[in-house]
Amino acid sequence: MFIVHTVSELRQLLQLAHRQKKTIGLVPTMGALHAGHLSLVQACKTQCTLTVVSIFVNPTQFNNPEDLRNYPRTLKNDSALLQANGVEILFAPGEHEIYPEPDTRLFDFGALEQVMEGKFRPGHFNGVAQAVSRLFTIVQPGYAFFGEKDFQQLAIIRALAMQMDEKPVIVGCPIVRENDGLAMSSRNTLLSERQREHAPLIAATLMQAKEKACTLPVEEMKKWVAATINADSELEVEYIEIADEKNLQPVKQWPHDTPARLFAAVYAHPVRLIDNIRLS
Repeated sequence: MFIVHTVSELRQLLQLAHRQKKTIGLVPTMGALHAGHLSLVQACKTQCTLTVVSIFVNPTQFNNPEDLRNYPRTLKNDSALLQANGVEILFAPGEHEIYPEPDTRLFDFGALEQVMEGKFRPGHFNGVAQAVSRLFTIVQPGYAFFGEKDFQQLAIIRALAMQMDEKPVIVGCPIVRENDGLAMSSRNTLLSERQREHAPLIAATLMQAKEKACTLPVEEMKKWVAATINADSELEVEYIEIADEKNLQPVKQWPHDTPARLFAAVYAHPVRLIDNIRLS
């Protein structure tokens, strides 16, 4: 596996692959890799002839400086995992490589970015778009792979790709969960032992809600989910939303014409966890 830290090194490696018209797949990550990331790698390897994984903790998508400082960084372990999983290229740039000058671009994703994560984390998706668009321009992949745990981000990335000259196929991959149901996340490593014991309640509640879907009015369902999670002293709900899977706009009532998804953002202070599940 090649490990490169600069754009010039990466482009040199990719020149031959582009000339040979190899199918290049990109798996963008912020590191602290786990089995969820590796599922993206395996999906990429089944569809592409060359897999590039990027590790870049993108400062522009953090609206909380403390969250940025505390984000886990485990490049040595990540490199070993990627090599063991057959990745050809690891791109681990410094900030100056992605942003050689301040990135002042402003993206417009309309209603997609005005709800849920966009509402509670102002500027987050603009920062995501800045970094991912740079990666698309640098790598010029045919495919790019993202997890459905960040379902709203996946929708934003699909919209971003349509705005760019480079239009990789965006592949969404299913959420990978721990044995107790907790959605895998790099942030899980920041949980205390007690918090880790309580965090699976989030997924368990979403799964119970799936069984109750359409039996309770939408607003009552949201209140029930929030109350169930908030009853645990280790957890505090930031938001619960039931949204149209296509446009991410809130669902007001059943029945709903297109698939709906239940979204949750929950604090196990100071760690913020998100999860979602398809209801119908």
